[in-house]
Amino acid sequence: MHFVTTHPSAVFVLSFLALWAATAIGAAFKKRRPLDENLRQDFNLILASTLTLLGLLIGFSFSMASTRYDQRKTYEEAEANAIGTEYLRADLLPADAAARARTLLKQYAELRVRFYTADEADVARINAETARLQKELWSAVLPPPSPPGPPHGATTVLTVAGMNDVLNAQGYTQAAWWNRIPTSAGLLMVVIAFACNGLLGYSLRSASERSKLLLVLPLVVAIAFALITDIDTPRHGLIRVVPQNLNALLASFGPR
Repeated sequence: MHFVTTHPSAVFVLSFLALWAATAIGAAFKKRRPLDENLRQDFNLILASTLTLLGLLIGFSFSMASTRYDQRKTYEEAEANAIGTEYLRADLLPADAAARARTLLKQYAELRVRFYTADEADVARINAETARLQKELWSAVLPPPSPPGPPHGATTVLTVAGMNDVLNAQGYTQAAWWNRIPTSAGLLMVVIAFACNGLLGYSLRSASERSKLLLVLPLVVAIAFALITDIDTPRHGLIRVVPQNLNALLASFGPR
């Protein structure tokens, strides 16, 4: 089930086959129990209403998926800004601490780029490396055991606050990548789409109409389902968040 819901190509194939089967079932049922022409107007009203509901659900789900996609792009930009700001604030630290902080921030930025471009099998390892590096980053900006003197108190607050923003940005990004369209909403769309295609198959008047129109709605709806899944799945499909801000930040750091 997880493979299906995270691979747009699998969603397209399975949904197309299921919806085509629904239209075929409706057409077969029409042969056994033809529609009374006196009821056709009422039946067409039901079909139109059901198709409208399906369209609204697809549009609502597409809006949810695109909003989450925009959110992932926004958090990628926020991560790059937080890392870049802390890289500049490292000038406020003593020379040795500043050099260590900058080196760690470069490594951290490279690791964040890998997070955005990695396959699902590498995510756990990257997350473990991220957690380890975050501890080193935090310790790099902590003040010494003795209280800092008045000239250094404000600078310590700035560097610690900046590093806190760096660590928080990663948490927001992770939450955005986990946040997907609820499974119940997807199942509801599938059920209504199945019903719509069954009603469509039952509504066709002749065999010639069935041969021409039997594949249209299943194909269109399957494409819509695949597109929603593609947008809503960060690591699969064609539509992905490119870490262009993080790459630009790494380029500004100079040679690695």
